[in-house]
Amino acid sequence: MFAILKKEFNGFLNSLIAYMVITVFLVAIGMFMWVFPESNVLDYGFADMQTLFNMAPWLFLFLIPAITMRTFAEEKREGTIELLLTKPITDLQLILGKYFAALLLALFALIPTLLYYYTVYELGNPQGNIDSAAVVGSYLGLVFLAGVFTAIGIFASSVSDNQIISFVIAIFLCYIFYTGFELIASIPVWGGSGYVISQLGIAYHYTAISKGLIDSRDVLYFLSVIAMMVLSAKLVLSSRKW
Repeated sequence: MFAILKKEFNGFLNSLIAYMVITVFLVAIGMFMWVFPESNVLDYGFADMQTLFNMAPWLFLFLIPAITMRTFAEEKREGTIELLLTKPITDLQLILGKYFAALLLALFALIPTLLYYYTVYELGNPQGNIDSAAVVGSYLGLVFLAGVFTAIGIFASSVSDNQIISFVIAIFLCYIFYTGFELIASIPVWGGSGYVISQLGIAYHYTAISKGLIDSRDVLYFLSVIAMMVLSAKLVLSSRKW
């Protein structure tokens, strides 16, 4: 698995994908936090990073599928998937190797944003007037969010040999899991069940963790969705033996 992880991660670094994703993410977040008048911290007047944590999920929704779309689709298109599957590793190890490589790249994009935290911390009046617990919770929420989106992207890439199709499927599924359930729950036909339906979506649990309170139920939700998507990708790959 680690050999696959290393190979995939080096493959990302040797292509433009990694640099484009990280650059687009940082530039977009920087514009929202420091430039655009309706969302920048300086005009807002409060020492917080809510702009980052509100916008990052929507940027990840597009950028992470761009990372994962090639993981299996390219292997299928080039005919190397069968050669890869003959190596002395299980399907699950292959999937996890590609999964963690893509996830690692997505998390690398978050590291430079720690500079934003330091800047807001220094600008606070008094200095350090920022809810650090909420910031830590929000970063943890972004890590779990990236984990779920990456797992969805890996699954989407496994079902097609066309990268564009995989990209579109991943965006659609990420959107449904992130905010689709909340939109469905808002339809006034569910009664008291609407709240339960909203809990099936990522946004509910991401918002809960972002408050700085780490609930095991939220963590279990993210891990369950990741496991479900990874196992679904494994089922797709295993179907070649049927």
